[in-house]
Amino acid sequence: MDSAKRPVSPHIQIYRPQLTSVLSIMHRITGVGLGVSAIVLTIELFAIAYDREFFEASIQWLSGFWGRLILFLWTLALFFHLCNGIRHLFWDVGRGLELEQVYRSGWGVIIGSLTLTVIVWTVGYTACS
Repeated sequence: MDSAKRPVSPHIQIYRPQLTSVLSIMHRITGVGLGVSAIVLTIELFAIAYDREFFEASIQWLSGFWGRLILFLWTLALFFHLCNGIRHLFWDVGRGLELEQVYRSGWGVIIGSLTLTVIVWTVGYTACS
């Protein structure tokens, strides 16, 4: 069969993004991001123990706009990955697999992760001021 006449398999340019696919992709991205941030956290812990100047410079950078933005996004990724992981645990035991329940739990993951992030940052700013 001529390759020009072969049917094209559906791919990302054909499909409209759905909540389930977006949450699945974001779960993978946040998992990788949290893995990378664990390495950064390890480096930071070594800096506390061995290099005071590096630690103070990194704390100063993290206190700036870009550092706080990264910390906020890290917190959001942490709670998103946590909430979506709990959702997957329910799926693993066969609960919440109906289409309506899948979408409801998906929106619950989004709302829950945003709410938990805002609560943590509000408590953090309240405690530090």
